[in-house]
Amino acid sequence: MIRLKPILIFGSIGIVVAVGLIIGQRAARAHVNYMTAVDDHPITCWTCHIYTQQDNILAKIQHKTYVSPYNLEISGDGSRLYVVGQESNELVVVDPDAGRVLEKIEVGERPHTVLLSKDGLSAYVSNQWADNIYMIDLKDSRISDTLVGGTGPAGMVISPDGKQLYSVNSYSNNISIIDLETQEERRRLKVGNNPVSAAITPDGSEVYVSSRRSIPVEHMTSPLTEMTVAGTKQQRITARKRWKDAYIMENVAITPSGDMVLSTLIRPKNLIPAVQIERGWMMTHGIGIIERKENGRMVQLLLDEPNAYYADPFDIVISPDGKRAYVSHGAVDMISVIDLDEIRTLLNESSDEQLETYANHLGISSRYVIGRIHTGSNPKGMVLSPDGNTLYVAERLDDQIGVFNTGSLLAEGSIDLKGPKRITPVRHGRQVLNNAGHTFQNQYACYTCHPDVHEDGLVYNMAGTDMGRNLANVQTLRDIGKIPPYKWNGKNQTIYKQDGMRFSTILTRTEAFSHKELDALVAYIVVGNPNPPNLRFNPHNELTAAQERGKEIFYRDFDNYGNEIPVENRCYTCHPPPYFTNLQMTDVGTLADSDDPMKFDVPQLNNVYESAPYLHDGKAPTLEEIWTKFNDHDEHGVANDMLKNELNDLVEYLKSIGDAENYMDEAEVYEASVSKKNKK
Repeated sequence: MIRLKPILIFGSIGIVVAVGLIIGQRAARAHVNYMTAVDDHPITCWTCHIYTQQDNILAKIQHKTYVSPYNLEISGDGSRLYVVGQESNELVVVDPDAGRVLEKIEVGERPHTVLLSKDGLSAYVSNQWADNIYMIDLKDSRISDTLVGGTGPAGMVISPDGKQLYSVNSYSNNISIIDLETQEERRRLKVGNNPVSAAITPDGSEVYVSSRRSIPVEHMTSPLTEMTVAGTKQQRITARKRWKDAYIMENVAITPSGDMVLSTLIRPKNLIPAVQIERGWMMTHGIGIIERKENGRMVQLLLDEPNAYYADPFDIVISPDGKRAYVSHGAVDMISVIDLDEIRTLLNESSDEQLETYANHLGISSRYVIGRIHTGSNPKGMVLSPDGNTLYVAERLDDQIGVFNTGSLLAEGSIDLKGPKRITPVRHGRQVLNNAGHTFQNQYACYTCHPDVHEDGLVYNMAGTDMGRNLANVQTLRDIGKIPPYKWNGKNQTIYKQDGMRFSTILTRTEAFSHKELDALVAYIVVGNPNPPNLRFNPHNELTAAQERGKEIFYRDFDNYGNEIPVENRCYTCHPPPYFTNLQMTDVGTLADSDDPMKFDVPQLNNVYESAPYLHDGKAPTLEEIWTKFNDHDEHGVANDMLKNELNDLVEYLKSIGDAENYMDEAEVYEASVSKKNKK
């Protein structure tokens, strides 16, 4: 009997362990089911708890810094390519004939565009997040000067005489005219909303600036996006071309003869129920054309086909003879080749009424699209060799330059930019977010509604309980990993659910992402998307006098009449730092008559200045109107006691709020203050 004792002991331990494993397995299964909103996702803890690490040794092991080529330029003799590494903050110098990288020059944060001086001795690189333009001496590979204009410099052009540089300022919505002899900004001109690129006419008389976001329009009307024309002689804005029903005009180009201006664009159908994607009618993609002649028309033509869509057109380049245009489509890894003479014929023979119809005609592209070229992952900027025989493409998410023969329309090879070879889950997630392969007929990618992982400024009909109900203003994806729940009604407890079953059921109308894809997508959204610096309203994290006064109003406990404001109706109660959300559901009295009864998830306020329009259905075009038009009964914070200048100060403070990382100390002060008040 004594010998049986160890057996009984170990047997008992085994039973306890087995029971523990069963209970643990069931608990793990329940946890994964809750997080993913499905019951078949593998129980692999590392996909959530390791892939999304940000500030420790695991993060350093997991994550890599890629080159991510974005835009590029070519020397006059075609012997050098200059490539902007958007993620690595580099200017990569490439020998295209040898197919190899010669050197990498460190530039500023989040570079956007590179241009060469007329003599070819210098390069100009716009550093969008660093708020400056580097002038680089190409002989010595060093930064020789720094130019400063507006906030968020992006696209640039140089006048034909090489004396002036026009810099597009994406955050301050203007262009800077910089004298290259003195290196000083001479003038700043107001342009459209979120401008990103520019093109100058061959004679240097006009600069055309394209924008991505719609200008403010009446609630529940289609977008209206501005292309701004600046006269170089007058240094004044000479025209504001408004594109109806179009937005995300990423790049603009002008034919060598100057007869046409062309820009990429997207035509969203955001005002009809999202279920229409099954009928081929949710997003269409094409080009905008301006005829540069007396009474010239503005025309939109699609590049899509009846059963195939070419999502997220980005760059457009035109052959030296003006007979062809090439358009890169970032979401489908494709380039469309366009016969410009056929477009000229189409324009000449068509009435205004016919052209208006063609803007929605999925079959008309067969007349002028003469080829499609397959590329690597996420093609962005392009450049043609001086003779027009070779097309170089920045294949951003493959860290390479694709090389294509424009005669055969076939690939001739690729140039490796020497980025990391291992594809991390975060990198894979970025590829998923930028690719339209998961939507019906490739109509759009996540990026389409979330350019730069932000939001596109539109309101969509999500086809809820009843058609036309529960309109949704698109929300940012930046730095949202720590602020669940998600969706305006807070029904999605995790990003897994938001981008998994909910995404496929409501938006794509196709199969959900695979488990591996969803794991990667969640990792990218959690880890790879910081807010850009608030260069426009708070570049140095120092408040102005008006912003300081606004901050006092934001944190006030008493109104102007000396009445104590109920705790639940104080600004800071629902919007505490550092994310300026309390992660709770609330009712602020903004439900529309067509909405289902619900409360709203309190949104974050980081970089709120760049997220117009406001409220769940986008009915407030400005921050001011949240309180002047939609807060009659002080349900959305006590505000009706404020004077106009006080409201102005409050808005100035809200516009100053930047990335959450800047408010960690303020969050500690806030929490200590609340704790002290609670004790009292």
